[in-house]
Amino acid sequence: MKTIRYIITSIFLLFAVQSMAVAQSTNITETFKKHFNETVQQVQQTESADEKRLILNDSFTKMITALDRIESKADLTKDESAQLNSFRSDISDKQNELNGLDGFDEVLDEDLDDFSNFSQDFMEQANRTITIGATTALLILIILLLVL
Repeated sequence: MKTIRYIITSIFLLFAVQSMAVAQSTNITETFKKHFNETVQQVQQTESADEKRLILNDSFTKMITALDRIESKADLTKDESAQLNSFRSDISDKQNELNGLDGFDEVLDEDLDDFSNFSQDFMEQANRTITIGATTALLILIILLLVL
């Protein structure tokens, strides 16, 4: 009986320690960079300009949707919320540029590969770090995977 109790207690402590280790903060921009890197690869492998435009549009929309859900579900500080809004605005600007909205000229079909690379470089060089909890990061990954 004592052996079973020790085993159960050990397993419980093991899961508790694992949970604490996983609960470290995660950088949301890294998650989006990985997602957009996959998008760029899809764009590069696609021949049709309409499909490329659709892939890019879907990716931008998914990221904006994920940011909206994070903001509504996570308890963010004013600074984190401002960073999130800035990131959302930058993504929205890229989507508007792609589609020729809000005063931007529409990206030409033959320039979609270059635009996807430029957008990826823009995200890679973004001078912002938005740090969130692991639970919220998991939520982001699930959202991005579900909408793929």
